Order: sequence, then structure tokens, then C-alpha cells
Amino acid sequence: MTRAERQSLIEKYRAGYDEVVRSLEGFPPAALTARLRPGKWTAVEIVHHLSDSENISAQRLRKLIAEEHPLIWSYDEANLAVKLKYNERDMAPALDSFRTARATTAQLLDLMSEEDWTRSGFHTESGPYTAEHWLEIYAAHAHGHAEQIRRLRELARG
Repeated sequence: MTRAERQSLIEKYRAGYDEVVRSLEGFPPAALTARLRPGKWTAVEIVHHLSDSENISAQRLRKLIAEEHPLIWSYDEANLAVKLKYNERDMAPALDSFRTARATTAQLLDLMSEEDWTRSGFHTESGPYTAEHWLEIYAAHAHGHAEQIRRLRELARG
């Protein structure tokens, strides 16, 4: 990955929180916890997922930077949604947590050396895992979920 490609992904990563906030604008409050698509997450569940995922991903990046050949554990996001009662909790603290985790991680992204970007760990589901691979995943993650929220918002508006 070139420096320019990496920088573009970092900017996309930085913009993820604002994209999610924009996707929630005008969302009918009563519909935030409604299951508007059978078998799919609600808007509130998506926000809680983003918070938990962002905090887990922040730790993953830190392990890649600071540890020699770290083991990066996968997790069951659907199970977290149920066990952590995503749809029963206020999403405001989750949004704050998502914002903060992203902001502190973005600071690290700006300070990483070329060596940091290529340090390798092992992901329990996908195998060899570098910080560049991490960035490719998480630069797009919030944007994908923001689009999901926008689709739900349109369904909620009828």
C-alpha cells in the first residue's frame, strides 16, 4: 500500500463517526429500536455494535503496534448484540464511546512508522493480519453501517 493510499484510508476512517451521525439525522425516535427489516439489526443495535467494534478494533491495532506477533481474537458480534442487550440501552453513551475510540486511534494512525504499518499478527479467523489490513477493514466499517442506518431511516419514514 502506498502512503497516498494509506492516507486516503485514514481520512475515510476519520470521517466515519460523522457519517454515522449524519445517517441518524431525521431518524424517527420511536423507530430507532424497531426491527424494520426482519432478522436485521435496529438502528440502536448498529450504534452499539459500532461502539463495541471500535473499542475492540482499537485494542487490535494497539496489539499490532506494541506486541510481537500478537494473536488477534475474533468475536461473535450477533451474540454480543443479544447478550449485551443492545436494543434495550440508550445509544448516546455508545455514540460517545465510538467517537472517542476513533479519535484516540486516529492520533495513533498519524504517528505510525512504516515499520508499524507492516508489523504482523495472526487473526483467529482470517490468518495473517497487519495494521494495513486493519485500516482497510475499519476505514470502511462505519460507512457501511451508516448506509445501513440510512436505509432503515427511509423504511421508518415510510
